[in-house]
Amino acid sequence: MRGTMIELWHCPDARSFRALWTLEEMALPYRLHLLPFPPRLRAPEYLEENPIGTIPLLVDGATRMTESAAIVEYLATRHGPSPLAVAPDEADYGAWLDWLHRGEATLTFPQTLVLRYRRLEPPERRLPQAADDYAQWFGSRLKAVDRALADGRAWLCAGRFTGADISVGYALLLARTLHLDERWSDEIRRYWDRVSTRPGFLRAKAAQGEAA
Repeated sequence: MRGTMIELWHCPDARSFRALWTLEEMALPYRLHLLPFPPRLRAPEYLEENPIGTIPLLVDGATRMTESAAIVEYLATRHGPSPLAVAPDEADYGAWLDWLHRGEATLTFPQTLVLRYRRLEPPERRLPQAADDYAQWFGSRLKAVDRALADGRAWLCAGRFTGADISVGYALLLARTLHLDERWSDEIRRYWDRVSTRPGFLRAKAAQGEAA
């Protein structure tokens, strides 16, 4: 596995940022393919690599993956050992898995509908009420992050920065893009400041800018 070059197909600040951020946190060598968003419409040749046209696509030898949270878990465990992973014998293993997938399924999913029905659809097909409802859904689900950080901890689990923080941190990055951060609590803002000033985050931001 370590003899292959990892390849990542990526759109700036899209879900694939989770994979790019993880690669940078782990200092793994990779080749970045930058695409316009949405690639299935603006880069139809990409369908030859990923027929459903979504990003990310990560290729690592014979392994091909398209789910961003799963890629974080895969990289942290397959290419570890890494502090980004929480081992099964650690007390917070279940919490790690829960936050890793909650960042996508619970916190990112409603935002994708806000993105679609506020920005991506042509004006005549936009649905302001649906977008507002899903924005509210995101806000209510974000309260779980507040509760997790209420005891003064810096990170979500295991007493350290892990892949769970990458997964949830990306959801916050998307929220800022969609201007859904206006009602963030002070605790969420401080947490965002911590994740977004990590060297790995900043390197990932720089990498996508250089590729552009």
